[in-house]
Amino acid sequence: MIEKKALKVEDIRTDADAIQCSVERALYYVTKFLSGPMCGKCFPCSMGSYEAKILLRNIVEGKGSENDLLRLKRIAGEMSESSMCKKGKDTARFLLEWLDSDAFQSHIEGICPERTCAAFIEYRIIPDKCTLCGICKDVCKYNAIHGEKAKPFLSGYHPFEIRQTKCVKCGDCINVCPENAIILIDVKSRQPVHV
Repeated sequence: MIEKKALKVEDIRTDADAIQCSVERALYYVTKFLSGPMCGKCFPCSMGSYEAKILLRNIVEGKGSENDLLRLKRIAGEMSESSMCKKGKDTARFLLEWLDSDAFQSHIEGICPERTCAAFIEYRIIPDKCTLCGICKDVCKYNAIHGEKAKPFLSGYHPFEIRQTKCVKCGDCINVCPENAIILIDVKSRQPVHV
């Protein structure tokens, strides 16, 4: 029988530190902590971590509020003081550390500073730059790009466009476009993002 290696708080923190956005980093950490090293023996840690996960998910999805930030700080503070083990105290310390960044407030205001949270960005095709080559459509695994490739001596094509309801914001299309016809738009300002 193969034994599963126990997930350690330090390993989760190392993996989380590779994530650019502080809010996504905190959500990743808390989600992994809940599914692994958290023992669930003390109320402040188990309930606090679970509630923190819900609040962090709301913030990442663009549904967060000032009240959510205050609740997160309160939860992390209570976990720091009341958790019975080092794992719970470390989790609270990490949350408080990440909450000190400006990224959380920016998310509440509708902007992801790292431009990685899908709720705050959109990919758009600039029709004047698009040559209808179809490379973006071919690379899109989610069938989010619609349009027709250009054929010699024919006209009346449907231009390429990205269906926002299907787009997962993976960035594959922007990486392959030879004409730089796909841009990243900040949802709140509706302005192009310069990356």
